[in-house]
Amino acid sequence: MQLVSGNPWLLLAATYLITAILTALVTNNAAAVLMFPIVMAATESLGINYMPFIITIMMAASASFATPIGYQTNLMVYGPGGYRFSDYIRFGLPLNVLTGATAVALTPFVWPF
Repeated sequence: MQLVSGNPWLLLAATYLITAILTALVTNNAAAVLMFPIVMAATESLGINYMPFIITIMMAASASFATPIGYQTNLMVYGPGGYRFSDYIRFGLPLNVLTGATAVALTPFVWPF
C-alpha cells in the first residue's frame, strides 16, 4: 500500500504485475486465490470499488503466456510441440505486457473505481 501511495491506478497496475508474476511461477488458479484476499483488503482500506481489481486478477491469471507452468494448455503443448522454456519467454512476455497494459487501461472504464 505504501508503494502505490493510495493511487488506485498504481494499485491496479501492481495487482496485474504481481498476479502475472505469480501465475508464471504457480498455476493460474493458485495465483488468483492468493491475490484475491490481498486485493479485497487493499480496496477496502482505500474505500474504492473492488470490481476492477477482481477483473484485473482474472485477466492476469488467465493471460499466462510467459511460461509453460502458468496454464495447463501451455504445459500440454510444451513437450510434444518441441518448445523450449525460452520460447515462452521470448514470445509470451511481450504478449503478457500488451495484455496487461490493455487490461489496466480499459478495466476502470467498464468498472469504475
